[in-house]
Amino acid sequence: MSESRTVLKNEPEARAELKRELDRTWEAVSSSFSDDSAFSGIDPNELRKMISLIDFLPEEGLGFDRALELTQEKILPHMLRTWSTDYMPHLHSPAMLESIASELMISIYNNSMDSWDQSPAATEVELAVIRLLTKLFGYDDKADGCFTSGGSQSNISAVMMARDAWCARKLGWDVKKKGNPPEYQTLRLYTSELSHFSMDKACHMLGLGYDAVVKLPVDSLCRIDIEKAEKIIERDTAAGLLPFCIVATIGTTDFGSVDDICALRRLADRYGLMLHADAAYGSGAVMSSRYRERTGDLSLADSITVDFHKMFLLPISCSAVLVKEASMLDAFQLHADYLNREEDEEDGYVNLVGKSMQTTRRADALKVFFSFLTRGRKGFDDIISRVIGNAQYFYSKISCDSDFLAPVPPVLSSVVFALRDGDEANRKVRRALLSQGTVIGQTVMNGRVMLKFTLLNPALSHSHIDALIERIRTSCSALRGAGDKS
Repeated sequence: MSESRTVLKNEPEARAELKRELDRTWEAVSSSFSDDSAFSGIDPNELRKMISLIDFLPEEGLGFDRALELTQEKILPHMLRTWSTDYMPHLHSPAMLESIASELMISIYNNSMDSWDQSPAATEVELAVIRLLTKLFGYDDKADGCFTSGGSQSNISAVMMARDAWCARKLGWDVKKKGNPPEYQTLRLYTSELSHFSMDKACHMLGLGYDAVVKLPVDSLCRIDIEKAEKIIERDTAAGLLPFCIVATIGTTDFGSVDDICALRRLADRYGLMLHADAAYGSGAVMSSRYRERTGDLSLADSITVDFHKMFLLPISCSAVLVKEASMLDAFQLHADYLNREEDEEDGYVNLVGKSMQTTRRADALKVFFSFLTRGRKGFDDIISRVIGNAQYFYSKISCDSDFLAPVPPVLSSVVFALRDGDEANRKVRRALLSQGTVIGQTVMNGRVMLKFTLLNPALSHSHIDALIERIRTSCSALRGAGDKS
């Protein structure tokens, strides 16, 4: 490529070159798959060896066309196809078409969200999207928020803000200035035993350690057992420990179970705790007129994690942390003369670096803005109601089928189940399906190997679900027959 075409310029040659490369890239992507499967089924050792043989830092570059040819031949056929209706193991959604287009906008402009002069329109878009989100989840005008890289960063940010706010209120201690208080080893965070591991990561990163995380037992529906939770907090308080935060998981990773946020708010108030809602998964239900009540009143929480690359079907990565009181975000505020000058902010130039643990940050709010504009409330209602409805349908089919176990009815779009043939059969069936290009999940419940469908694809039909059930049953029968022959 000539020097004049290294980056986009306002000249015909550079524009034409970018368009040609984009067109060629789309041709390469679209020709890399020829069926509806989620995966080529290649063995990991074979794939690893094939990639290891590519000299991808040659002395002289190969040029765009040859580099694309090699990538098209060796890599793209074995990429996971998240849009496939045969992909359902994780909280990992297909991306809606318009959101892919918005990714192109984000990449071309390459704005950074730390200061207004690096992202003028993108900053104003994020501010507007955050205002809409705070209202959507029931907060008032005192609320605020910030986009993050994902649910883990949103949760870690929320725990940090909870720690700082609680220490200021209860201990009169400024963590931002002085670090953790002398009593830091007695601080405790309470969360479901099924909660996301970012709670443990948060306490490690905050210098509190894993021991600060108290895992609360769950009931038969995989929700925090409120009565047992209160006894544990009461016990810890009596022992001289300092409970500072409790987390309501609004959609656990495996089961999609939803903690009772009303009961947890009462518990938090009784013991003076901050309450965070990890709604990375379940936040999408707010768009469903049929199912939104299942997540409870999230405005009761002091902070909320929202993920758009799960149930909202936007490309990775796209998340936000919302706070009931904007002052909680002061935990991240720090001024630098080279970046977010105070005099600029006084004149109305908003520098979002003061709300984020990140400095350089992508303009991910544009994906939300553009997708909301494209689909509207009704469009998102249809999509999210459909994926939750599909989970209801799947559960109704297998819960009365003698070949399967389905211990927990779905609240969102996840269903954990198992073949009755035992742990080894469930492992082998999942691996057999993977080799055929169908990717389903595996987890453990009460020491037993379970399978999992995480149904985030609105293109999935009831007939496809029926066919998947039969494929699982057939695969198990084939394994059973092979065992009999041996």
